[in-house]
Amino acid sequence: MPDNDESINTLCKKLFQFYNKVALTKQELAQVLGVSISYIDKSLARGYGVPNYKKLGTASNSKVIFNINDIAHYLSDTTKMV
Repeated sequence: MPDNDESINTLCKKLFQFYNKVALTKQELAQVLGVSISYIDKSLARGYGVPNYKKLGTASNSKVIFNINDIAHYLSDTTKMV
């Protein structure tokens, strides 16, 4: 079984290959996690249940992005990787 760092690196590479960018939108994260965008919005409001993110601006409706490395770490912490 691969170690955790190797699994995270593999997942980062696969996410980058699929999306061809290093940060994903809320819509793309919802697709990766298999949840709705409203779940992502509720989790952001609660402050947990999503990977680390960056908010691009100060307005309440500013765009939010998620670094693929943070997504890979989040998935490795919350799911069993084989």
